[in-house]
Amino acid sequence: MPVTDAIPPNAPIITVHNVVKQFGRFAALRGVTAEFDAGRFHAILGENGAGKTTLLRALAGLAQPTRGEISIFGKTPQEACRDLGYMAHPSLLYDEMSGMENLRYFGRLYGIVGGRNGGRSKDGRCEEVIRSVGLDPELTRPVGQYSQGMRQRMSLARAILHDPRVLLLDEPFSNVDVHSARAMVGLLRGMRDAGKTVFVITHQALLLEGVADEFVWMQAGEIVDRTPTLARAAGGEDVQ
Repeated sequence: MPVTDAIPPNAPIITVHNVVKQFGRFAALRGVTAEFDAGRFHAILGENGAGKTTLLRALAGLAQPTRGEISIFGKTPQEACRDLGYMAHPSLLYDEMSGMENLRYFGRLYGIVGGRNGGRSKDGRCEEVIRSVGLDPELTRPVGQYSQGMRQRMSLARAILHDPRVLLLDEPFSNVDVHSARAMVGLLRGMRDAGKTVFVITHQALLLEGVADEFVWMQAGEIVDRTPTLARAAGGEDVQ
């Protein structure tokens, strides 16, 4: 469903101003300043320790900057939390519950009840989301018995359940087979096309070639390049 908002397409909806995040003496983010547009797909790339996850957690409101400011839709990340869908390295799922039971639980937290989402019932929304990531809502097996790839897809379902306007996904394709990963990319591309703003951290950048609107390159806690393709600017390294 297209996103309706007063902010026009391709306008900056997220601003990051001189953000520093320190853990003791270690600076995970070093004065990051950037603007990100609405309705675009941003792939965040870089080596381990570059600051990618810390930046994503700061955007999600889960890591308070030591210095600097972040604005999302003119609000702090904490104030904008209802508009954010976050997928972390841990699945954040309850292993003893089935997929549907997990989504029903999170649906209650998000206040998804009959009348929302076009009048569909809560279960209808949960079933729709599970099917969208390639899983069967009739599967009663506890999530703790899922394969790692199934857990990743279920975690994505949890992140998009409340129809957020901004998606923040940390390595969503990890341990997912190529066919399923491409299906997930197609789902995210469709959400971008419907007006969502998507951020994906990945070490599998080739999956997003021709899909992401821009590649954001990080190194040592800084954004060092932003390119429309995987090719880096002079002095950088291309993804092979």
